[in-house]
Amino acid sequence: MNYRNELNDMPSYDGVEKTYRIKVNANESTLGLPPLVEERVLNRLGLLAFNRYPNEEYYSLVEQIARNFSVDTSQVLLGSGSSEIIEKVFHAFGGAGHTVVYPQPSFSMYKIYAKAAEADGLPFDLDARFNLNVDEFIKTIREVNASLAVVCNPNNPTGNALTPAQVEQIAASIDCAFLLDEAYVEFYGRSAVNLVKRYPNLIVARTFSKAYGMAGTRVGYMIAQPSVTRMINKCFMPYHMNVLTLAAADVVYQMRNEFVPRIQMIIAERNRMSERLKTLPDVEVFPSEANFILIRLDAAQELKDYLETLGIGIRYFSPSAFGLKNCLRISIGTRTENDEVFSAIESFMEAGQ
Repeated sequence: MNYRNELNDMPSYDGVEKTYRIKVNANESTLGLPPLVEERVLNRLGLLAFNRYPNEEYYSLVEQIARNFSVDTSQVLLGSGSSEIIEKVFHAFGGAGHTVVYPQPSFSMYKIYAKAAEADGLPFDLDARFNLNVDEFIKTIREVNASLAVVCNPNNPTGNALTPAQVEQIAASIDCAFLLDEAYVEFYGRSAVNLVKRYPNLIVARTFSKAYGMAGTRVGYMIAQPSVTRMINKCFMPYHMNVLTLAAADVVYQMRNEFVPRIQMIIAERNRMSERLKTLPDVEVFPSEANFILIRLDAAQELKDYLETLGIGIRYFSPSAFGLKNCLRISIGTRTENDEVFSAIESFMEAGQ
């Protein structure tokens, strides 16, 4: 079989999941849709014309998003999760001889997308506390004449975030495209999407997977200047989203205020869990503005294995993952789930494992 030369060296994303009693390893929402939202979604699905391409549903959601952000519909593109949006941005600005600069550790798919786009991926190291040196980041982008710079804000898997002023400093200081991945911004509350009006190089990607609990439907969107969306749209196939996803997302977005109490609950639980974890000896807890917490301890793998025996799944990072040795990421669940996760970690630490 005559595969592409680059495919043999292509890194892959391990999406295989075990079945856990408490699943807090993938930054998903542990809750389904609010009952009223679910009822209206199901009613909407019953009215769909499955024999038609999803033009009406696509543009209905685009119009909603555009109105919410006070932008033109030509500035909005939809994708199968923000992951597809990000992939297409990498393709649009990638290619042979083009360099993409992104922080590490950050979303592991950036490296894969750069490789798939046949671009040179250049990771920029965060410091020991996972902070981004904005001045040096800008300097690196300029020195390598990058075609694309990428920042996940808040950052996954570390949880910390740049301020809107820092985001603006980057956008104002570089000439290349700047992709801001705001997958977790609802838990931070400080979006930079308004900067798109002032900086034509800025592209903001967001998702329904986290705050809206729709990871299974795969829907996201991007906002940029019309000239940018017009070019990136060329990277998408026709009708690349299905009518079920679009109709469900359209209802959810109409009813997004129903999710506010849940978002507030997750933020409160994140803060409560952070404070409780800080009471444990030999556990380093990193600040988070997302729906997860990153911790570090010497017995990270042993703790992960112990929790799995209890039916609890958390995210363990390979020792080879840059800056993440002995780190574990814990997604925020319900209060009951969080209490059980903490009690299990506490018991493990008290046993001196």
